[in-house]
Amino acid sequence: MNTEIANETDAEVDLDEVVALTEYLGEALHMHPGAELSVTMVDEPAMAELHVTWMDLEGPTDVMSFPMDQLSRGRADAPTEGQMGDIIICPAVAAKQAATAGHSTMDEILLLTVHGFLHLLGYDHGEPDEREEMFALQRHLLLTFFAARYDGRTDIPAPTEV
Repeated sequence: MNTEIANETDAEVDLDEVVALTEYLGEALHMHPGAELSVTMVDEPAMAELHVTWMDLEGPTDVMSFPMDQLSRGRADAPTEGQMGDIIICPAVAAKQAATAGHSTMDEILLLTVHGFLHLLGYDHGEPDEREEMFALQRHLLLTFFAARYDGRTDIPAPTEV
């Protein structure tokens, strides 16, 4: 998976972690190693402009996806090739959502990355059955990424005994 990544904001975002996630998603969803993806972090005014231009909705949103080659999930024996498109994330909106959800901004950015990636592969959540399928896959992918990424870490403090 070839991921081009940029942070056009003042927000601190672990871009290496986002790239690691996109690589994981590419493998898990059977994307060809040469598939191309762009992920860009933008500020609220830029996201608001994109939101009104493309969705005719006012104000900034958390994530937007712009597919290029209308790709779909591949198979192990037939990986999907092509240009996936662009995922645009607004870290400021992600920070607000993270505070409400009770987790870190980076975890929210990773969640939004998975969400945007799935949209690029044609997943949607407009109907209840689509929502259930997409959100279940989103949750599975994020949890398995965390499990694979942090399995065996030694810098996680042990729980303290009371």
